[in-house]
Amino acid sequence: MAKSEVKTTMLADGLRYKSKASGSPFAVASSFGGATMSCFLCGKHRTRSLMTTRKLLGTSQVVCSPSCKAMDEAAS
Repeated sequence: MAKSEVKTTMLADGLRYKSKASGSPFAVASSFGGATMSCFLCGKHRTRSLMTTRKLLGTSQVVCSPSCKAMDEAAS
């Protein structure tokens, strides 16, 4: 299946917009547990229920629980 050609438009201020559906893939969920956050270590978005906080670089950071590697193995 071939992808359709992406059309872009250059605006006067130099910004370029691709024609795509509006909105974000990380839409706000109705409940706090359904929202996603990115892991500080691997950068992947996961639901907050699959994350935990760990003290890294002197501050609390949100990371995958139990680990990024275990989460990747469970997903595949």
